[in-house]
Amino acid sequence: MTRPMIRVHDTSIDEITDREMNDAEFAVYEKSQADSLVADKAATDKAAAQTALLAKLGLTADEFKTLLGGN
Repeated sequence: MTRPMIRVHDTSIDEITDREMNDAEFAVYEKSQADSLVADKAATDKAAAQTALLAKLGLTADEFKTLLGGN
């Protein structure tokens, strides 16, 4: 598997080097990707639950905001 690339710019000599992530960088990258998936799933689940609750109440999101005193 090809790992994502890292670009390193050494400004002292104005040299740019592209290389694959090393093991430690790749481990952090994979954890970040997994954390993002979990956060996305949680946000999707929360939105679905809110939509279901509004449907049970027979309200639109705008009507609900109005009830709460929002704009």
